[in-house]
Amino acid sequence: MVKISSFDDWIQYFREWQKDIGYDPALLGNYNFETKLGELHSAEIEFGDFKGQRKWERVGQIPNQSIRDALMNLIVYQGDTEFASVEQQRNLLDTAPTEYDRQALVRVNSEEMRHGWQMCYLLVNYFGDSGKLEARKLLERRAFRGDRLLGSFNAPVNNWLDFFTYTEFVDRDGKYQLTMLSHSAFAPLAESVTAMLKEEFFHMFTGHTGLTRILRAGKIPVAIVQKYFNKWLSTAYDLFGTDHSSSANWAYVWGLKGRFDEDEAKVPAEKDRLNDLARDHYIAECAKLIDQLNALVPQGQPRLYAPDLKFNRSIGEHVGKTYGVTGELLSADAYKKHVTQVLPTVEDEQLLSEIIKSKDWVAQMQMKS
Repeated sequence: MVKISSFDDWIQYFREWQKDIGYDPALLGNYNFETKLGELHSAEIEFGDFKGQRKWERVGQIPNQSIRDALMNLIVYQGDTEFASVEQQRNLLDTAPTEYDRQALVRVNSEEMRHGWQMCYLLVNYFGDSGKLEARKLLERRAFRGDRLLGSFNAPVNNWLDFFTYTEFVDRDGKYQLTMLSHSAFAPLAESVTAMLKEEFFHMFTGHTGLTRILRAGKIPVAIVQKYFNKWLSTAYDLFGTDHSSSANWAYVWGLKGRFDEDEAKVPAEKDRLNDLARDHYIAECAKLIDQLNALVPQGQPRLYAPDLKFNRSIGEHVGKTYGVTGELLSADAYKKHVTQVLPTVEDEQLLSEIIKSKDWVAQMQMKS
């Protein structure tokens, strides 16, 4: 078993992880893995029971072990998503539709690796032996074995429609999570995710422009695009956590994770609805993006839409329920058939593989002069 005694030890293990998942470091060119820190929103804790005190620079300054454990858990979960996304996307480089897309994927993967690197830097350097253990474990779970911590990051990303939809919707959830953590009372975490946020915007840009180009080309049926929306949006809803979450409540009370709109919020936090309200912001943003994409859907074609919040949920009050993609409650048998009609199937993937053999299945990227 590998022992992590220092961050240099962890870096060596990171290199082994790259090899193990089949990601050739040469593909990354001269990309420099380093820790980056952004600016704090405030030097003082912005909300919760410790509001107005100086933000904590060291774990030893945190008042009690329960808060320290919750903080480390937030960092572990964030880091897990970063490494998982690279594992999910690692096999797409050889099928990139253009050199621009290949380079965009390399950049996305490089930055996701660096974000995981950043979280492990915090774990190794601030959380003692338990942090070193968690940093090691982040490099031992695998998305393709299905043992990453969140279900969304075990789902397969098999093609470029998958990838563009994933970066449009799942990476957009990442923006929300990072924004909420950027207000953290633990200054090293807040500074870390502020820097990560700046890089995350390119990932979302890649997804939205990719879907735009697919619709402009008009080769992939809109009905198939919709199935991938159903796949990734329904799992993205889960990433906000359970409704009425006590964990989110305590994270706010302790100052560890704020609201998405913490800077602009004028009213006291509804601490029992923090996850719900963040998800509501996300749904509203996605609705606007889908409206933009629908402007490219030809007349007579079905309009794209977001699946109902109750559909295909893996956590929360709707888990295991047989709600359809538009929110209707179905019998168990009807739901089983419905799922095969509204989520991607093997036949859909086979059709996509034929479509993408042509060079014009996705429009060329229009670069601004």
